[in-house]
Parts: sequence; structure tokens; C-alpha cells
Amino acid sequence: MHGKSIVFTGGGTTGHVSVNLAIIPKFIEDGWKVYYIGSKKGIEKQLIAQIDGVQYLTIDTGKLRRYVDWENVTDAFRVVSGIFQSYSLIKKIKPNIIFSKGGFVSPPVVIGGWLNNVPVVLHESDLTPGLANKMSMPFVQKVCITFDSSKKYVPKEKVHYIGPIIRDSLKLGTKERGLKFLGFSKEKPVILIMGGSLGARHLNLAIRTNLKSLLSEFQLVHICGKGNIESSIKVDGYKQIEYLNDELADVIAASELVVSRAGSNAIFEFLYFRKPMVLVPLPKASSRGDQILNAQEFKSKGYCEIVADVDIDKSIFVNTIYKVFNDKNKYIEAMKKTKISNNLKELYSLIRNTAK
Repeated sequence: MHGKSIVFTGGGTTGHVSVNLAIIPKFIEDGWKVYYIGSKKGIEKQLIAQIDGVQYLTIDTGKLRRYVDWENVTDAFRVVSGIFQSYSLIKKIKPNIIFSKGGFVSPPVVIGGWLNNVPVVLHESDLTPGLANKMSMPFVQKVCITFDSSKKYVPKEKVHYIGPIIRDSLKLGTKERGLKFLGFSKEKPVILIMGGSLGARHLNLAIRTNLKSLLSEFQLVHICGKGNIESSIKVDGYKQIEYLNDELADVIAASELVVSRAGSNAIFEFLYFRKPMVLVPLPKASSRGDQILNAQEFKSKGYCEIVADVDIDKSIFVNTIYKVFNDKNKYIEAMKKTKISNNLKELYSLIRNTAK
């Protein structure tokens, strides 16, 4: 594959970058020239900067909204501008393939690739496709899905079931390093709270409101999102962190239970490591409802319990955490029935085989 090149895109949240982070090293190792087209200030720029051998290029981006807002007008111009910029960049790069993970930045890149007659492979993590991926589907050759039940939302001639992609780096974590990093003891079990890369203010507040009750039985590592650390809270057994990257594998290994939003990439990683979950999906008022569907699918298989966002101010939230912990073996046994194979290798082969 010497001399071949690939363009990656996707961003806005860690979920729209994580699969790219997992697979980019494979292409670099195989001698491909790797480019990444992203936004100027999005989290994807920060995450991709950590990988040597990737040339990061920026375009204008606009948010895609399902509701009426005056900013839709100005953002529409940014999207059109992004398409022209992507077309120009891709025409200059002449990549053999484009891989899109979704998010607001991706449709202009996908369309820019289509205009240059470059094949595109798209990846959808959630059970139902997001708006950006729906817009991109007419212009791509393959749509890779994570949930088998997503097939009904994708054209039959394009759909390809891949399953969850687990980053190799996460498989190297150890409980001992995790406890040392957190400064926690071995005597009390550890709960990992994750609100997503952008944080989850309502979830953060619920955890801090119930700190006294939870700390009586557990140690808590709370990934609360950028700018969301509450500096006035300093108690033993409670560790606040804005964002984790290199240490995440060790922290997951050290945790016995996870309280999380229900983004697909994250919950499949917890499934892989057989961590019982209490999922608090984003409500429809602040999302398209994809996390609710993700969580319901996991609950139907016995992997988790769900607490609605409107209920995390009530006693049911803490009670559910205790319930899942006390019955953790039941959830672990259900998780053992699901085998996650080397899906990353399959995705890598699919992209290579689709390249012109």
C-alpha cells in the first residue's frame, strides 16, 4: 500500500473521533499517508494532535439543527463554504479513500470527496443514524454499523455490519495502575462516572448532591467535562477529572461499576470490559433521542439499568446504583454471552478494499 493516502473526518464530540483514533495507527503502520479534515476549534483537533504522522487540515463548519433558529441561516453558508474548501483540499490531496465518523464537520468532506470521485466509507455508532450521517449517506459507498438492528435504517446495498470498535490502547489497562493514579485504596470498590467529553451538568450535580451517601460505600472517579470541576469539593475517595485519555484504560480496569450517559462508543467499551452500567441517557429535549435507544437496547440484553434524566434528582438514582452493584454478577454473566471479535481488523480491511 506504499504511496496510498487516506482522509479521515469526524468531530464535535469524542464519540465522533474515537473510531478514527483506533484505526489511524493501522494505516500509518501500513505506509499510508494520513490526512484529517476537521474543524478549527473542535475536540477532534485536540485528539488528533496526539497522533504523530497525521496532517490536520481545517474547514468551516456549521451546526446542523432540527429546530428553527436564526443561526441556521449563517451556518448554512458555513456548510457550503466547507464543501468548497473540502473539494479543493481533496482535489489537491487525491486520496484513495475517505473515512467519515460523522458529526457536523463530516458532510462537507463527504460531499467534497464525492465531487472528486473519491470513494467514502461512513461509520455509524448509534442504533439510528444521526443527521450528519443521514445527509452523507447518498454520497458514500459503504455504511458500517455497530448495532445489527441498525440495518433497517441504511440502504441494503450499502450497509455493512461491523460491530463495536474497541481501541487497542484501552486493552492495556491494569487495576493496580488505575488505583495508584487515582490515589484510591483497594478496600473500597470504585465507581467510574462519565458524562461524555462535553460533560453532563445535570449528571454532575446529581453525583455531587449524593456524594455523602455514595462515599460511604464507594470511591468515585468523576470525569465531569472541561470546566466542570467543582474546586470547593475536596474529600477522600472522590477524584474529579475534566477529561481522560492515556489513563482511561487503567481507570476502567480499576472500576467495578460505571455510571454514564449512553453514547454508543463508550457503552460498548464498558461492555467489552464487562463493567455493569447505570445509564442516564441524554433526554430528547437536548438530543435526538439516540442515547435512549442505545440504552434500551443494552437493557434488553441485561447489560445495564436505566435511570431517566428527569429522575436523577430522586432517590431512584442512588438506589439503582446500589442495586446494580449488589447484583453485578448477574450483569457480568449477561455480558459474557456477547463476544466482541477483532472488528477493528475487519473495518481496516473493508476500507482498504473500498479504496480506489
